[in-house]
Amino acid sequence: MITRKRLAAAVCGLLAALAVGLPPAGAAADEPAAKASPKVELVLDVSGSMRARDIDGQTRMAAAKQAFNEVLDAVPSEVQLGIRTLGADYAGDDRKLGCKDTRQLYPVGPLDRTEAKTAVATLAATGWTPIGPALLGAAEDLEGGDATRRIVLITDGEDTCAPLDPCVVARDIAAKGIHLVIDTLGLVPDAKTRNQLRCIAEATGGTYTSVRHTDELSGRVSQLVDRAADPVITPVAREGARQCAGAPQLEAGLYSDREKFAEHRWYRVDVLPGQELRASVSIAADRAVNKDYGVMLRAVTVHGREIVRGAEAGDGRTDVISTGLRYPNPPLEDADGVKPAAETVCLQVSNSFSAPPSVKTDPGLPLELTVDLVDAPDEASDVASFGLGRGWWLLAVLVLTGLVAGLLWGWISRWRVAVWRTN
Repeated sequence: MITRKRLAAAVCGLLAALAVGLPPAGAAADEPAAKASPKVELVLDVSGSMRARDIDGQTRMAAAKQAFNEVLDAVPSEVQLGIRTLGADYAGDDRKLGCKDTRQLYPVGPLDRTEAKTAVATLAATGWTPIGPALLGAAEDLEGGDATRRIVLITDGEDTCAPLDPCVVARDIAAKGIHLVIDTLGLVPDAKTRNQLRCIAEATGGTYTSVRHTDELSGRVSQLVDRAADPVITPVAREGARQCAGAPQLEAGLYSDREKFAEHRWYRVDVLPGQELRASVSIAADRAVNKDYGVMLRAVTVHGREIVRGAEAGDGRTDVISTGLRYPNPPLEDADGVKPAAETVCLQVSNSFSAPPSVKTDPGLPLELTVDLVDAPDEASDVASFGLGRGWWLLAVLVLTGLVAGLLWGWISRWRVAVWRTN
């Protein structure tokens, strides 16, 4: 935001430069740093099952090529785009070779539309479906830099290269804290494929979409590429500690972490006198868990005194469970011009999740922590709706309404009796 002070300084600098015939010194210092270009890699399944002819009267492979041509024409100029294939080269029966069949068809970088379209045009439905290895390869393709990163996986079947479970691969990618989102699109998917692709997407905060028509495919892929060009706020990865003493120091912002089942994690926040700490936490059940679980967020002092807590419980019908808390730090008077010191508040995040023995508990469950520091509200104004939030006003209104209604009803009844006796 350009403030009046900055605007005045810029004008003065410009006038001074014009007076001496030189460009304004340091003019570029106030310019915002160039934003890193977002990176997207499209991962296309080119396995033998893509020969099936069930999308608008054409094969799945033909529909994918048509959609890719439309998507490539609409890619924003600021997006660095790449294309990776799986199952495009090996048509044999050797499973070991088939599960290595993934390669980068077009490198991630500024898009040459003609070159990319030519590369896609040469593809033919061929071999296996090594989704896990393809995701690992795509993650490597997108490494480096601070840009937002997105993988868009288009496939018509589940992975054929177990035990390298692509859902576990996605969780491992998410656990690295590199904020790489995987979106999945299933072409005419069956139930197993839907479940696997949904699991991959949910593990990284991505989306799953079922596709049965060419226009749906091109429209959805274009939408996801556009979303990479205009991303939402990306959480900052922070690893919580086992106790407050060694916890990471947080400022206002959005943070991500991984918490194991039934674990406690600690973070530290400095709250100045006159500020209010507002914190919330969400933990996602990205795999099968037992029913009856909960999450708790506690704010305690460095000496262990609990200030406030928030807790929430679930019973297996929700994928994400959240809670939050508010802690106002009362303002203090300056003593002889000495600025009051901030209070260090320790935030403890705990969960009571458990899982069946067959479910892998590593990496931990995705955790997202929001921290905000605002001016503490005045005690007199901290009453909502004229005090209705505290209950007293509501009780008084109900009593007064009942009294008035009773008096009116009594008066009307007496009037009716008097009229009846007169008649």
